[in-house]
Order: sequence, then structure tokens, then C-alpha cells
Amino acid sequence: MDALNAQMDEDRRLSDLADRIEACALGDRTALRAIMDQEGSRLLGIALRMLRRRDLAEDALQECFVSVWRKAHQFDASRGGARGWITTILRNQCLTMLRKESWEIAESADILERRQDEEVVMDAYGRLDMNSDLRRCLDRLEPPKRVAILQAYVLGYTHGEISGRLQAPLGSVKAWVRRGLIALRECLA
Repeated sequence: MDALNAQMDEDRRLSDLADRIEACALGDRTALRAIMDQEGSRLLGIALRMLRRRDLAEDALQECFVSVWRKAHQFDASRGGARGWITTILRNQCLTMLRKESWEIAESADILERRQDEEVVMDAYGRLDMNSDLRRCLDRLEPPKRVAILQAYVLGYTHGEISGRLQAPLGSVKAWVRRGLIALRECLA
């Protein structure tokens, strides 16, 4: 008997949830507040499991409720339940945040790696004796050619890697290295 009562209570809550979403579509802010009270802790738990950070989970939950408010008119009970609709909005928000965060992490790592490359190349260049023939000849090269050659010979990068690091077309990098080496040979001869 208790299981039957519990099921009836759950069915009533889900029916109320659908009614509240429809009320949100009509601009009823108290309906949104009731949805937040009813579903907030459950949704926060889902977001925490997906994002593993409370600050991001709270942001995702807030964005979810903003989307529920804005998209309430799109809810169609004949296509699925209210709880599933809201959970899908939260899930999509969490996935978007995960993609954005992984992109930002990759971008930060790439920037850090480029800075480290620049430091290694400039350190090697700086250690050359100011009066050496190689330093004098490298100084005569245009900066892109000099950097491409140093990355190739100091760091051992391929043309493709240099192209990616300098964010320059592959053909240009190949030309810089080839012409730079020709100029160095002529200068050193």
C-alpha cells in the first residue's frame, strides 16, 4: 500500500511539473520558483557528477533554469515527460561547458608550449657569441626565416610542426627554411 501511495505522489509531482512548465510559458515566475525548489537538488547532483566541480555545476544549473524559462513554450508533454525535458536541458548545458573547458585547457597548454619553445630558441640564439659568424649571419635573416631555422635545428621540428607553431602556411615555412639556409651558406662561405 505504501508503494502505491508513493507512486501516486510521484505521478502527481510529475504532473505538477508539466503544469508548472506550461505556466512558465505564460510568464508565471512563481511556477519557475516551484520547479527550482522541486528539481534543483536532483539536477545539481547530476551536474556535479558530470562536471566534477561545484562552481561549474551551479553555473550549469542556473543556465538550465534560464533555458527552462526561455524555452518553456517548446515543451510538449506528448513528446516526453517534464522531468526528462528539464534533465536534457541540463545535460546539454553540462556537455557544452565540458567542451568549452577542454578547449580552453588545450588552448592554454598550446600557448604555454609555444612560449616555452620561444624561450628555448631565444636562449640558444642568445648563447651564440656576438662576434661569431653564425650569429652575424643569423642576424641578417628576416625574423620569420631566422625563427623557422632555429626551430628546425634547435628544437628539431619538422616543417609541419613549425607551420603549426608559427601559425603560418606550410609552403611559406618551407620557403623560409630553404631560403634562410641558402642565405646562411652564402654568408658563412
